[in-house]
Amino acid sequence: MSHACLQSFLKQLENEGELLRISEEVSPFLEVTALAQQEAFKEAPTASATANSFDPGREVRGGQALLLENIKGCDFPLVINTFGSYYRMEQALGGEGFDEIASRIRQFTQMKPPSGLKDLIRMAKQFKPLLSMKPKRVKRAVCQEVVLTTKEGDVNLKRLPIIKCWPFDGNPEKVGYDFSAVQSGTSSGEGRFITFAGMHTIHADDRNVPKPKSHNIGMYRSQLIDETHLAMHCHLTHDGAAHWRSWKEIGEPMPIAICFGGETVLPYAATCPLPPGMSELLMAGYLQGKGLKLVRAKTVPLWVPANSEFVIEGYVNTDCGHCGWDPEDSELGEGAVFEGPFGDHTGFYSMPDRYPIVNVTAVTHRKNPIFPATVVGPPPQEDYYLGKATERIMLPLLQVMIPEIIDYHLPEFGTFHNCVFVKIKPEYAEQARKVMHAIWGAGQLAWTKMIVVVNDHVNVHDEREVLDTLSGIDIHNDIEVVRGAVDILDHAAPALGAGGKIGFDATSAKPKEGALIIESVAKQLGGDGARALQSMHKLNPSASLLFVVDDGINIDSLSEVFFNFAASFDPSRDMHYYDEAIGFDGTMKIQGDERNGKGVRKWPPALRLDACD
Repeated sequence: MSHACLQSFLKQLENEGELLRISEEVSPFLEVTALAQQEAFKEAPTASATANSFDPGREVRGGQALLLENIKGCDFPLVINTFGSYYRMEQALGGEGFDEIASRIRQFTQMKPPSGLKDLIRMAKQFKPLLSMKPKRVKRAVCQEVVLTTKEGDVNLKRLPIIKCWPFDGNPEKVGYDFSAVQSGTSSGEGRFITFAGMHTIHADDRNVPKPKSHNIGMYRSQLIDETHLAMHCHLTHDGAAHWRSWKEIGEPMPIAICFGGETVLPYAATCPLPPGMSELLMAGYLQGKGLKLVRAKTVPLWVPANSEFVIEGYVNTDCGHCGWDPEDSELGEGAVFEGPFGDHTGFYSMPDRYPIVNVTAVTHRKNPIFPATVVGPPPQEDYYLGKATERIMLPLLQVMIPEIIDYHLPEFGTFHNCVFVKIKPEYAEQARKVMHAIWGAGQLAWTKMIVVVNDHVNVHDEREVLDTLSGIDIHNDIEVVRGAVDILDHAAPALGAGGKIGFDATSAKPKEGALIIESVAKQLGGDGARALQSMHKLNPSASLLFVVDDGINIDSLSEVFFNFAASFDPSRDMHYYDEAIGFDGTMKIQGDERNGKGVRKWPPALRLDACD
């Protein structure tokens, strides 16, 4: 069974040598990130016993969790990198390997009608754990041992160890906007963001329902504005944003509870792409082996995890306009801020946009709480291990939707939404294309930019083997290019949330030496990437797949090449066709790179801790 609260989990980790205490004073501005980044690349004290089978070579990476006991200017200790290794992630979910949890879920997807009394009894035993999944409501909770309200003047969010992860966080001018943090309404927060909390919301239709079925938990970032205000950042496609729109329709502010810590299954449940209608609370209860305890919030009509470390309560303004706003378009308007930029898991800053203000009404917490945080940035970070847990645990449900899938792999360089490798056993013509289009319509996988489909003889988790196999495709018949919705964070897309997608059918391919060529170019002008590809084609007439990336990228490192390529490439604009070759322009896009009627948006800087603030 997983842990009922964060602190009991930290005690286990410390006993096992998986947690390091740091008593020296640490600044919440960038220094926490520096410590966590150093730890993320170290060898972890304990290797996962199972991760080598689906992520070879990374099963022992992740260093230790860090408990920072003295955060400068703040009143509470902070813990980070808690879920930053496969072993710690497995322990957080109860000590099982991810595939063991998937096997339990698979039992429910493969059930057949009982043939007799014996089968009926067996099925009843299988369903028994589901009966205890529902949350349990309680009247008192440790998360409310201390209650601070804005009304009484007790709330000061700046005393929480909310961190600034990257140098340009919260400063629009640093990413090319003629619009300051002061004009944005965020300067007092100094670029600090909540990064590891569950945002609890309900749909407006359930506002008078005692037990709202729409109760959603999403893990979204939230920018500190001042002592009693935050910004709510939620992508248009997420449930939290749909809830906000429902409250906007009726002209009322949306209640929200931002919860930190609690049961160790909660961070995974909050990020898990569950089937429509299934609550994250139920998923957490299933993983926990019993329903989570909930207590009624003090100042908003919501129920929150009773074992939380902290709960921030408040109301989200709904008078403001939607996101997709630019300072050159119109006035920002009341009730909103120009939120961001924010260093993201893509390895680049996500650009600022208009998001609503949260008016905080209360902060409740334990008597001696610990504040959890994470660094959001290029992998490996904690979200990488959360995402790989989803890859394994959700495989049985994905196979229900797309039965052809034998296995799949989300490569680290793809940052989850940029690339997926899929293994099938092809049985008829164009079956790989059927699978591609099914994936492009399957929940969170719908945002996938690149899909590589291989046959059942290829190890889909061996990234080198998959890319070698890709070199042998028939470029005239094995490539599928479409357009559609892409991840909001895809800055290479010609329009926000809309761009090209590409699928490679490598089910009949075999590695072909010299067919795939990678080069870098010191780009100065728009079109330099295209010109480099033309030159590559002339010098390598037998090569069929030509990739160009920016100068400074180590072209001998496939992970580094394709991490940067995937972030900088859009199939609807950046493919160049020759008689017997295709060129893929993975350089940063600037004015002059517009093609096929597809434009180029503001290009964000890459994340660097040593960048000048």
